[in-house]
Amino acid sequence: MQTIAEPVSQLIDAFSALPGIGPKSASRLAYYILRADASVAHNLAQALENLKANTLFCSICFNIADRDPCAICSSGERDGSMVCVVEEPLDVQAIERTGEFKGQYHVLHGAISPIEGVGPDNLRVAELLQRIQAADKRGRPITEVLLATNPNLEGEATAMYIARLIKPLEIRVTRLARGLPMGGDLEYADEMTLGRALLGRSEM
Repeated sequence: MQTIAEPVSQLIDAFSALPGIGPKSASRLAYYILRADASVAHNLAQALENLKANTLFCSICFNIADRDPCAICSSGERDGSMVCVVEEPLDVQAIERTGEFKGQYHVLHGAISPIEGVGPDNLRVAELLQRIQAADKRGRPITEVLLATNPNLEGEATAMYIARLIKPLEIRVTRLARGLPMGGDLEYADEMTLGRALLGRSEM
C-alpha cells in the first residue's frame, strides 16, 4: 500500500535522479517545496523551463551560454592567444572567481575514463584541434593551451592525451601547479589555492 501521495513520490524520485542527492535529501527537498509558499514551486518550475529553453552551448568554447558566441568568447578584453581547457562548465566559473586568468576557455564535457566507456571521441578534443587550426588561419594563433583538467587519474590521462596532440603544433602546453590536491575537483577548490595554481602553471 502506498503511504506517500503520488505527486510527492514523483517529486522525490525526480530529485533522487540528480547527482549528489540521495533519498533523504530528495525527501527533504520535496517536503520543503510542499510546505513552502506556492510561489517557490512556481519559480522553480519556471527556472527549469527557462534553463532548457534559453541556454545553449557556445559554438567556440562549448561552455553553457545564453547566446552564441558566449560572453567570454565575444569579449574584446580576453586574450584569445591563451586557451584554458577544462572538463566541465562549473570549472570555468571556479577559475573565473580567481580573477587570475584573462584568456579564453574550451570545455571538454568530461574526461577520459575507460572504466566508464568515455574515450577522446566522446569529448570536445577534435573541436579543440579545429579551433587551434582555425585561429592559425585567421592570423591570430593560439600560443598557449593551459590544461586545467581535474587533478585525478581521469584528469591526468586527459591532460596527457591532449598534450601529446598539441605539442607537435609548437604551442606552449602548460598544466596547473600542484597546489591542488590529488583526487579533488576544481569546482570545490578555494579561490586562493586555484589562483596560485594558475600563476604557478608548468610546462608539460
